[in-house]
Amino acid sequence: MLKGLALTPPVVGRISIGKVVEKNGMCLPEKDDEFTITSQVQNKDGWVNHPVDATLRKTPEAKLRSIPVRLLFNDADLNLRANYSLFDRGTGRPLCVGNGETCKRVTSSGMQTLPCPSPEGCELAVGGRCKPCGRLNVRIGDEDELGSFIFRTTGYNSIRTLSTRLNYFHAVSGGLLSTLPLELRLRGKSTTQSHRAPIYYVDLTVRSGMTVAEAIAGARAEDEHRKGAGFNQMALEDAARQGFANGAFEESEEEGADLVEEFYPDESGNNQQGSSMVPGKKSDLGDRLHHKAAKLNGVEGATTAL
Repeated sequence: MLKGLALTPPVVGRISIGKVVEKNGMCLPEKDDEFTITSQVQNKDGWVNHPVDATLRKTPEAKLRSIPVRLLFNDADLNLRANYSLFDRGTGRPLCVGNGETCKRVTSSGMQTLPCPSPEGCELAVGGRCKPCGRLNVRIGDEDELGSFIFRTTGYNSIRTLSTRLNYFHAVSGGLLSTLPLELRLRGKSTTQSHRAPIYYVDLTVRSGMTVAEAIAGARAEDEHRKGAGFNQMALEDAARQGFANGAFEESEEEGADLVEEFYPDESGNNQQGSSMVPGKKSDLGDRLHHKAAKLNGVEGATTAL
């Protein structure tokens, strides 16, 4: 096992409620009023949709606002990891991750554990550089029981709601989160800060048409079936904890670059995403995707030659 490399749940696709678009020559995140399920592949137009996205829509034009899911783990904190995260906006490299009490931070003296005052009280967080970042892994369908789709968010509403729901479902089911038939739902609300315009966040409920009691009964039956087949859920969760603990940060530099692009944009128009862009010019989404593809092709070519 490579030390320093976090071993996270295998990801086969992404769930998002927004996308990166080009506005006035700048790449900026744009919120949406529906889910989009994508693969992990990008082309010149952005992320390529996963086949399950079309399967879950009743018609090609239908809005996808609910997704039937199951969880990988019974431990709520393994399914949803949330912390304050600060990234280098130029490279995507994680620099500091904290929970409001302590943080792991890259310093000139190496990795250090320091007090975390939360973004409101941290001088490094000035300008929105540090945000809450939640990562939820879920299963969609039964094709890959250990593979997952990841939903990432920096929204307080989604993080708070998902965390609360996970803790509640864990309590009422006797800890059977991994076998509960659940559903991700998109909800909207208006606030003073949103100037009464609707904002959308993600909720977690039992499947449509089911009561909580029916979902728990199904979870118990599925749990007994798994145990009878020899499925060791406790060992799976121990392996997951060890994998997360193997690295200081969950995201690699490559994954961090995608997070920075989607959730930590440079809205000033200045280019901070790499030296491939012409200085003084606003970034172009197509150019950046071509650049990313060229980098990946270069790495693959070098690997093949070894």
